[in-house]
Amino acid sequence: MNEECGVFGVWGDPNAVDITHLGLHTLQHRGQEGAGIVGRTPAGLRRHYGFGLVSQVFAQPADLIALRGPAALGHVRYATAGGAILENIQPLLFRFSDGAVALAHNGNLTNALSLRASLEQNGAIFQSTSDTEVLMHLLRRSPAKTFKGQLIDALNQVHGGFAFALLTENGLYAACDPNGFRPLVVGQLPSGGYVICSETAALNVVGAEFIKDVQPGELITVTNAGMTAEQYTTHTQLAVCSMEYIYFARPDSEIHGVNVHQARVAMGKRLAQEQPAAGDIVVGVPNSGLSAAIGYAQESGIPYEMGLIKSQYVARTFIQPTQALRERSVRLKLSALKAVVNGKRVVLIDDSIVRGTTAKQIVQLLKDAGAKSVHLRIASPPLRFPCFYGIDIQSTKELLAANYSVAAMRQLLGVESLGFLSVQGLEDSVNLQTTAPNRGLCVAYFTGKYPTPLDDYAANLKEELSKLTLNVEEVAAR
Repeated sequence: MNEECGVFGVWGDPNAVDITHLGLHTLQHRGQEGAGIVGRTPAGLRRHYGFGLVSQVFAQPADLIALRGPAALGHVRYATAGGAILENIQPLLFRFSDGAVALAHNGNLTNALSLRASLEQNGAIFQSTSDTEVLMHLLRRSPAKTFKGQLIDALNQVHGGFAFALLTENGLYAACDPNGFRPLVVGQLPSGGYVICSETAALNVVGAEFIKDVQPGELITVTNAGMTAEQYTTHTQLAVCSMEYIYFARPDSEIHGVNVHQARVAMGKRLAQEQPAAGDIVVGVPNSGLSAAIGYAQESGIPYEMGLIKSQYVARTFIQPTQALRERSVRLKLSALKAVVNGKRVVLIDDSIVRGTTAKQIVQLLKDAGAKSVHLRIASPPLRFPCFYGIDIQSTKELLAANYSVAAMRQLLGVESLGFLSVQGLEDSVNLQTTAPNRGLCVAYFTGKYPTPLDDYAANLKEELSKLTLNVEEVAAR
């Protein structure tokens, strides 16, 4: 199961469940298939979960009241097609003779299939199809004497991209993978309680003060005694998922000290330098393409206009679980402003091209509204390789840029020209302050150079790549 989800946990506040509920609303962009909260109540850990948006899952006040107590852990989920079963909605809740544990996860374990097979051969019984459950089986089989020790043992056996959060009767725990692919932050509430969540935007909404980013290979422990941070492994190297800056994260979030909006503006400016276009107006694709469009307009001197209107009540199309739903959602989500684009040469700015569904329909919307021409500029490099660290891109077959050259994509999308940001331009724009390779970013989706072994996925990827003949360095406008 590949997932791009949001986690939010609170320890040490009497309103923990209500704060978590609000935090999940802030993280709703990270997952819209299902949601859940586990609360630490006087009767122990209790869970409410289901399919749908946070507002749908927690439609009744009683849903939250039953979970109230001094700690809570919540999750919003997005999963691949075929994974929409209730057992996969998180947080997962496990009950043992010596207590209960709630587990929430954002990411994907690259060795989950082999670990699961080994565990099942040794008697493990799984209740879900999610790779998240593997961690709990490893934890319970650890010979360590303490829960923290068992967790450290388990964390050192799983590979890939992950941000885990666990809630017990005694504490709230969180850990990032050794590369920090998936973001996780810690904050403190005015009450003195602590928050651990996927993005700083959620800290801001609940009034929590930012303390730190969870570092690669770091384990955070929060109990009534306070917060501690320690390394569960020292074999670390920062490689934040570049798609967090490009697409996933909210523009008002900061990841390792870099504001997402400002990074996207910088991408747009660099894109204007690398891929100039002759246009009358610059139009951004709402919402994640707007910041880059502002940057492109600033750098190019071409006026920025609101040529596309977005309905705020339709889910993000990339994270719709099926192609049919993605195609229907585009028309529901966006409309072109004819009074703005009619007769104009439009420089259209989007954050990325994945399957091409959205881009093709948006171009047609603009031309139907009278656009004289559309020059498409993408504020990221061509996405030609799968992600195995937590994004729903499992095969090169799903990626437009993996199967067509830039020139061919231009024809398929119906645009007068098409240009992408370079990998170097992306790295420079984000500008993480680190000496790690690729400036601390994972850019494997663009280069095919993965920062870790791919374990269970390696053989299939090798076979796929052997059939690819495209030049991965090709980004020039055509």
